[in-house]
Amino acid sequence: MLHLSKTSRFVAAALLSTSCLCGAAFASDLDLGRLSKPLKPQGPHPKVILISLDGAAPRFVDKYIEPGMKGIALLRSVGSHALQNVTATPSLTAVSHIAIATGSTAAHNDIPSNTFSAVAGTLSSSVSGFAAPIGGYQISPLGPTANPTSVPMWMALRDAGKKVVTATWPGGDGADIRINGTIVQNAVPTRTVDYTVPFGAFGGIGAQGFEMTGASFASDPTVQSQLATAGHPSYSPVETASVETIFCAPDASNSCGTTNASGRTLQYTMKAAALDSTNDGNTNYDTLVFYAVESGIHPGPFHHPNTGPAYTTVGHSAPFFFEGSGDVVGAAYFLTTLAPDLSSVRFVRYGANFIPRNTAVLDDVDDISDHVGFWAPQDDFRIPERLSPGFANFSDEELEQVYDDQVKTFINYQTRLALRSIDKNADADLVMLYFEEPDGSSHQFLLTDPRQATDPKNPNTIGAGQNKAKVHRYDNHVRLAYQTANDAVDAIIRKVGTAADGTPLSNVIVVSDHGFAPFHTAVSATNLLKAALVAKGFDAGLVNTAVSIKTSGPAANVYINLQGRESGGTVDTATYNQLVAAISDYFRTAVDPNPNFDYSLNHRHIFTQVFARPSGCGNPGFCTDANIGQDTGDVFAMMAEGYNFDGTQSPGVARKGDPAYDSATSVFSAPNFYGAHGHDPNGPNMSASFFAAGPNIRHNVAVRRMRNIDVAPTIETILGVKPAATVDGNALTQIVR
Repeated sequence: MLHLSKTSRFVAAALLSTSCLCGAAFASDLDLGRLSKPLKPQGPHPKVILISLDGAAPRFVDKYIEPGMKGIALLRSVGSHALQNVTATPSLTAVSHIAIATGSTAAHNDIPSNTFSAVAGTLSSSVSGFAAPIGGYQISPLGPTANPTSVPMWMALRDAGKKVVTATWPGGDGADIRINGTIVQNAVPTRTVDYTVPFGAFGGIGAQGFEMTGASFASDPTVQSQLATAGHPSYSPVETASVETIFCAPDASNSCGTTNASGRTLQYTMKAAALDSTNDGNTNYDTLVFYAVESGIHPGPFHHPNTGPAYTTVGHSAPFFFEGSGDVVGAAYFLTTLAPDLSSVRFVRYGANFIPRNTAVLDDVDDISDHVGFWAPQDDFRIPERLSPGFANFSDEELEQVYDDQVKTFINYQTRLALRSIDKNADADLVMLYFEEPDGSSHQFLLTDPRQATDPKNPNTIGAGQNKAKVHRYDNHVRLAYQTANDAVDAIIRKVGTAADGTPLSNVIVVSDHGFAPFHTAVSATNLLKAALVAKGFDAGLVNTAVSIKTSGPAANVYINLQGRESGGTVDTATYNQLVAAISDYFRTAVDPNPNFDYSLNHRHIFTQVFARPSGCGNPGFCTDANIGQDTGDVFAMMAEGYNFDGTQSPGVARKGDPAYDSATSVFSAPNFYGAHGHDPNGPNMSASFFAAGPNIRHNVAVRRMRNIDVAPTIETILGVKPAATVDGNALTQIVR
């Protein structure tokens, strides 16, 4: 989750009930639940469509997707699939998607994690793997490299005269990439294709919960008249309540916020109007309408990205566009509780988002905004984890309902975006599409291990103490995510059409970037690094001055502030070598002493793989090998399944059997969510998915073992283009005809 969600706990570049995020304004938009009948293709269709379902694990595809002729099941029935798809090292979203796009390993394409340091930057700086230079950069003098160690396959394809579309695919964003303010990779040609849509970004306003009572509302005849004119009469007096005030900038520089600072000159005084749509002689309010006082309530019709007021009923959301915002920012409102007499009203305003308006791809961004709408709110882990304000009195079930709505409505949006990209480019040779689920829901709800505390605040709720009803409820949330993502795949197949036997008329390939595993233990990266230093005779105060650790999920990159490499580096070569040896040795021997979580009873090592930067090139700090790339840490390590650097609560909660939690020293604690990836990609739980069918794909071929880096050369083989010399993967010739 790209990059507003946990996808990365994504995500990132800046990281759904049965309704769609459409409300009245979007009533004619795609309804994924109605796409069961085959649709005949209209004219030409792309030759290859590559679809990524973030986090789709083969074992859960088998569990949640029923056999048949729909979506992934159809591809399996009439095409080929892999029993194991070994993904990138580490098995993280940005890393894996760039590996898929380039056909090269992370050590070669220089995207070593979702979050890492550029060695040419300062020790404290961080780089997002979604906004990092693909194939490296020149360190001295800092700038683009003339000899990238890897390139996206779209460059070879376009050089061969092929047409390529990237719709929210990581790396295909039209962005100039900078380190220390210096461009190290230009948008063109590396990150721009024939039609390029960047993944969405945070619009400056986080999600918030609201609670009201009857005392919050007052009669408003003016709004009642406006609603009647708009075709929404109320059979009881309309009552309105003040909600919040939002400010946005009219240019594409400062987005929106809750203050009028930084050029946010546009004001939206948001109110909620309660109306009674039932003509039954009783006062029973059933609808809330969210609107800005400055624009009032207009009848429409509204055209994307405009939405007009947001009309909501319990269990449903509706979008709201901040008209005039330069970044084209919008949000949505979801109603969880509405007592007929207004004695209890609870609702959520989702976080605001927009599509980055990168200069190189502005026409494509505007095309999506004008035909699909503003970037829809994504599934937001901050809501069920109560990290955003206003949710203290919402029930767990209410917040889970909110999350499910976001899953459905965001996949609905991504599907419509994908179909628009195909419509606009029916003659494309390759269309690359990214979908965020089931990653977000798997992070939040993968409650499948008896060592996981069903109440994150109560360490005794493991094993026999688990809440079985919650385990079952969470399983249904994950099921929803897989099935909704499968509906999206099916919509794309129906769009391009099928032959008489169900074979898609385009070569449709569905992959995932990684699998998933449950985790029971959050690990403090800072405290672990301090413990490593102290155990090896160093001062813990070196953390963040001489040594830093950057983590994504269970993967860690440790950087030494080396003189002549990092900007402002202070550590000499001899000390550098000592630190690398000490930290890597400690990580290799680190164990979990708690038998409640170490089922081996012999203190299992918490890291399964630890790599130290080699020194054989004669230039310490700059050497690379098959596991360590230019910007990989000086020590790179991946923890065993069950352990994750994410999820530490505030305040921390000790696991059952651990000493009392101490924020300054405790390494292990009980986490506040449940699913992780980023472990050793060779493990079966980290296996990515691979399904393919189409005119150039053989029927009924099961590939025993493949790698995600094999996807790019396979596509290039189908399209008759020779892969770049930097490609590490091999074409799956056994599935191509």
